[in-house]
Amino acid sequence: MIRRVLTVPAVILLAGALAGCAGASAVQSGGPGDSRYVAGDGASELIKDRKPAPAVKGTALDGTPLGLADFKGKVTVVNFWASWCAPCRAEAPTMQKVYDETKASGVQFVGVDIKDGKDNAQAFLRTFKITYPSLFDQAGQIALSFRDIPPNAVPSTLVIDRRGTVAARTIGSVSYTSLKDIVTRLVAEK
Repeated sequence: MIRRVLTVPAVILLAGALAGCAGASAVQSGGPGDSRYVAGDGASELIKDRKPAPAVKGTALDGTPLGLADFKGKVTVVNFWASWCAPCRAEAPTMQKVYDETKASGVQFVGVDIKDGKDNAQAFLRTFKITYPSLFDQAGQIALSFRDIPPNAVPSTLVIDRRGTVAARTIGSVSYTSLKDIVTRLVAEK
């Protein structure tokens, strides 16, 4: 029998990865000014005092340049995910389904693969047949650029309205009903 032993650094990395992944039973950590990721409960909120989305740009997992400005005038769903995150894997089919159902009405989805390996992220996209683009954000800089309405967990979903302001946020896994309702409401706004 072959026995695998994890080294102390490997155990610390594994624990950190699991702690950053938001699940229904995770516990919030930190206090004011804490930049660590916290657990989300999947509750969605529409934002009354909307702030402009940052001018995010980077490289998509397929190697092409990509920026949120490319989708100006569209309702844009920005989903922060990672291949190592079980709730992200669980919500991936929901994301793709809502994208398929709403893209004809001017909705764009953009994934942000955060703190992940590129090969694992590309395998995730193939496995879940994700057809919308995803930015590669190994260092977590894109998430940090959303200072006014931060995506404080993995997964998190921000929805940007046609004017380019952050209009909704879900911390944790988003349900089909909740996401479809938010997107439909924002598409109806003039």
